[in-house]
Amino acid sequence: MTFLALLDYASVLVFALTGALVASRAQLDLVGFAFVACLTAVGGGTVRDLLLDRDPVFWVAQPDYILICVAAAVVVFFTAHLMESRYRWLLWLDSFALSTAVAAGSGVAIALSQPGVIVVLMGVATGCLGGLMRDVVVGEIPLVLKQGELYATAALLGSSAALCALRLEFAPREALLIAAGVCWTLRAGSLAFGWRLPVYKSRPPRV
Repeated sequence: MTFLALLDYASVLVFALTGALVASRAQLDLVGFAFVACLTAVGGGTVRDLLLDRDPVFWVAQPDYILICVAAAVVVFFTAHLMESRYRWLLWLDSFALSTAVAAGSGVAIALSQPGVIVVLMGVATGCLGGLMRDVVVGEIPLVLKQGELYATAALLGSSAALCALRLEFAPREALLIAAGVCWTLRAGSLAFGWRLPVYKSRPPRV
């Protein structure tokens, strides 16, 4: 198994767990768990592959990804009630999934010799879109849109870090590890220490 495939498998597994946790909060049935887990886990990568014209899409070429999602959904369906704070688990699992997905998305674009801006955008798309789909489907405010939180920003800076590392002649594997590390550090800092971006505040109109 290649390092890039390992990143894809890791991000799919952890994103599937977050999808199943969201399904538990929404009190869905087992089929609902599997659907939300699969949507979360492969949504971002599917958009990435379609935009990059990869044929076939990664989970069509390797259906094992879907089996992993379903297995994760079944495990969470029977164990979610054991967690004291499912939302806290969700946030931290999502931070790991985001980081690995950003690295995986950037890595796919790098492997296809895409220009720098596409490398960055594919990292962001792979990391953010699955979770966005998950939250919209179950009617929750998407994590990516929470006021000031470092989410899309963490993905953007993580994928940009991979690009910078390559320009500094790091090996591709090292560049992707740097991407994941930067992304997770920023997202974890937002969760643990309240790191935020300034948000727009409305002001009275000028007379």
